[in-house]
Amino acid sequence: MRQLVVRNCAVLVVPEVGECSIEPARDIWIDDGVITAIKPTSPVVAEGIKVVEGCGLLAVPGLTNSHTHSPMVLMRGAAEDLPLDRWFNERIWPMEVNLTPELVRVGARLACAEMLLGGVTTFVDHYFHSDQIAFAAAETGIRADLAPTFFSSNGPDEREAAYDAARGIGELGLDRVTASLGPHAPYTVTGKDLERTAEVARAEGFRIHLHAAETMDQTTSSQARFGVTPVEVLERTGVLDAGSLIAHGCGILPGDLAILERYADRTAVASCPKVYLKMAIGSTTPFRGLREAGIAVGAGTDGAAVHNTLDVWEALRLIGLVEKQNERDATWMTVSDVLRMATRGGAAAAGLGAKAGALEAGRLADIALVDLNQPHVQPVHDPRAALVYSTRASDVVTVIVDGDVVVHERRLIRLDLADIVCQAREVAPRLVDFSQGGSVQTYQP
Repeated sequence: MRQLVVRNCAVLVVPEVGECSIEPARDIWIDDGVITAIKPTSPVVAEGIKVVEGCGLLAVPGLTNSHTHSPMVLMRGAAEDLPLDRWFNERIWPMEVNLTPELVRVGARLACAEMLLGGVTTFVDHYFHSDQIAFAAAETGIRADLAPTFFSSNGPDEREAAYDAARGIGELGLDRVTASLGPHAPYTVTGKDLERTAEVARAEGFRIHLHAAETMDQTTSSQARFGVTPVEVLERTGVLDAGSLIAHGCGILPGDLAILERYADRTAVASCPKVYLKMAIGSTTPFRGLREAGIAVGAGTDGAAVHNTLDVWEALRLIGLVEKQNERDATWMTVSDVLRMATRGGAAAAGLGAKAGALEAGRLADIALVDLNQPHVQPVHDPRAALVYSTRASDVVTVIVDGDVVVHERRLIRLDLADIVCQAREVAPRLVDFSQGGSVQTYQP
């Protein structure tokens, strides 16, 4: 039995409803990757039990990056100051012609390192060569759910290969890595292929992770082409019934919310607010409507090719700020609401449900210990507000995933960060080389 005690830390308590709170001077007891008890700190711990000292630190549930494309860290800063259509057609999809398993592995390794050092214990990914992302996750110790991507334009063989890739991830036997099915989006995947995906998902127990109603333009285009919204497409093809994680949803209409409410027990949405601001797309994830419909929402970064960082602290802070501005209501999206979204909501988005998202007995021991003693945080009148509005990724000191310490005193345990960065620098020019020409797709919503 693997036993661990996080000793003498403060603990963030995140209830299902109501205000979050802080419990001081607590010991978190962990057996075989599961929290067994949280109780007042004891001066003595029995011999043979590993101890992580938490004095002066705040324990929070490990964050979830609810939607990302981790290998795109190699494109960081290579596609700036462009509207969405040109960003895809002139930069991203032409660069992805250069993708190889090696590039994906190196990029994913860097992404996993960045996320772990920032207190992210789980990420939900949607990309190509997902087996290589699985290996990178296993190397670093992070938890991951991976959805191999496909487009209908590349034919049924690629679709079936993507399903096989998802099956293959499960067959790797990696305890912290799971798979979902990853059709790209309703505007790049046909209704027939979405129906086929839903059938496979139901038959084999997969969830479906895809982009849908990313922008209002995509929604109006879908209405013009098909007479229905993207959300209606997802219902008609069985995707919602099978269970899905919808990335973005900024084009979700009021009428769509009633549809989503019917599938609230198996639907979640990932919001990546920095992307919407940077791309000036004109709308954001409709939090209020989704909350009223009972839909879980988690915070994500999308890929670093647009978000530039994989910093979920930045994402959750922007969600709080954008929501207040959108609603013209400073009392909306309180610090407790934001923290609950980033923890419990993130766990739901990752398909973990009640297994994670809070520091409670019986839940997975995915924990970040945060230092609130730095000048940009002090003085701390309200630790909850400090977490939402002041904390930086660099304030994370120790990270525990599944009861294993994977970051200690701001250093990765399993891999050498300098080597990871060096490899990324060496291979990145190959990815951003446009000399081959071509594109993996054309953005025409």
